[in-house]
Amino acid sequence: MRLPRNVESILVAIIILVLSFVSVVSIGQARNNTFAETEDFVFSDTEDYFVTFYDNGQRLTVKTTAITVGEALERAGIVLNETDIVEPKLDEKINSDNFFINIYRSHPAVIKDGKFEKYLMTASYDARTVAKEAGITVYDSDEIKLVQNRNFLEAGVAMVYEVTRNGGRTLTEEIEIPFEEETVKDYNLEPGTREVRQFGEIGTKLLTYEVFYENNVEVTRKLISEEVKREPVTRIVAVGASEIERHPLTAAMGRNRYTFRRADGVVIERQETYYDLNMSGVMLNAARTCGVEAYYAVREDGVKVDADGYVLVAANLDLYPRCSVVETSLGLGKVYDTGSFAVDNPEQFDIATDWTNRNGQ
Repeated sequence: MRLPRNVESILVAIIILVLSFVSVVSIGQARNNTFAETEDFVFSDTEDYFVTFYDNGQRLTVKTTAITVGEALERAGIVLNETDIVEPKLDEKINSDNFFINIYRSHPAVIKDGKFEKYLMTASYDARTVAKEAGITVYDSDEIKLVQNRNFLEAGVAMVYEVTRNGGRTLTEEIEIPFEEETVKDYNLEPGTREVRQFGEIGTKLLTYEVFYENNVEVTRKLISEEVKREPVTRIVAVGASEIERHPLTAAMGRNRYTFRRADGVVIERQETYYDLNMSGVMLNAARTCGVEAYYAVREDGVKVDADGYVLVAANLDLYPRCSVVETSLGLGKVYDTGSFAVDNPEQFDIATDWTNRNGQ
């Protein structure tokens, strides 16, 4: 039976629309597909950084929102063995495009030192490093060579290293030099915020010892030289500081008056004074009410601070509730105390210091 012409036209139009929709969806899916390939292909995750993995001669580039190296490895489906080595470390943050991650896979090795023989898995190909990983003390004059595997069935495909002792009694060790942290105030940053201006880097130092023995057992070591191989780099952190910190309260000043503008635009006239009392009881109460440590210390400048470094402040609790963070001329503080001054001077702050008794309490 032949359908009326107008019905045929409607059916054709519907078929064309359906086919067009399927085509558009297919193209969209093709464009949105993610894939992982080696060499010239890129794994597309979500918008962030390109990261390239080098794993036993294989290269994989990914685009990922992972924050750390370990997270990037997990997202890319790369499984590590316990003895594999990853550079940078797993907790290193990914903070730039074209970020490179090297994976050194562990392999079997046998280390021989006279009658001592040990099998281990190692990611290193440096003979001395392998020996140290095996728990062998390596002296400066020792020789460690890769030798032919004479017992393939016992050692399998393991690389075999043999230690030759040449009678030396000096030992050189490489140790890390921790980096220091320097804090600088930046009056253009929001008070209390922190910004890393320079990343810290660990240095290294070579220590050479003369080793003394009794009955062929090491008893003491004497340091005979040390050499800095790489200087550490100081970590520099900028801390947001308020303009009122430019003229801080001092013991000689006794009373500090200044004005500042609150976030809502209201200009406040404030007076700061200081007091010197034992704050143990106040901090015990703060531990219960504010959930902080019942602890305080005296800063180098004589100002009393809590475990987090906040200046101990007494204030009008109606305006500045207990446990609230406030700005003072001596840095960010926390309100832990109050006083009778709050009646006549509601905007006054009393700063806890050791400027009167100077007894460290």
